[in-house]
Amino acid sequence: MSPVRVRISRDNVKSEFVRLVNEISGQNVLNCYQCGRCSAGCPLTFAMRLLPNQVIRLVQLGLEEEALSTNTPWVCASCMTCYARCPRGVDLAKVMEALRAIRLRPGVADRVRLKDIPEDALARLPQQGLVSGLRKLTG
Repeated sequence: MSPVRVRISRDNVKSEFVRLVNEISGQNVLNCYQCGRCSAGCPLTFAMRLLPNQVIRLVQLGLEEEALSTNTPWVCASCMTCYARCPRGVDLAKVMEALRAIRLRPGVADRVRLKDIPEDALARLPQQGLVSGLRKLTG
């Protein structure tokens, strides 16, 4: 990913995107001061293009397309390790869920419907994985 140059301004930080993420997640992303503990404890960073704290920084800066185009919100297992480690009490799992919801709202990403999954697959898939996947991929 090439470096992104951003002019930091009140308009970026107070953008509609930042407001929407805060509203949906119930979190104030501006409380994050980028200590990196969330990323240091995340068990899935090996599969993420951007670390969780980097995604939060993109949101803080109002960089909607950059924040929504990474795979990090989709890889997030909502294990709450980040929340347990955050000294500011920012629940990143809720923020990642909000980013998934924002991405799905306009119909940009595919949706999964339970009735479309073959019955034999339902019988052999781990229930926890199935529920987690449906939460992430339903509109």
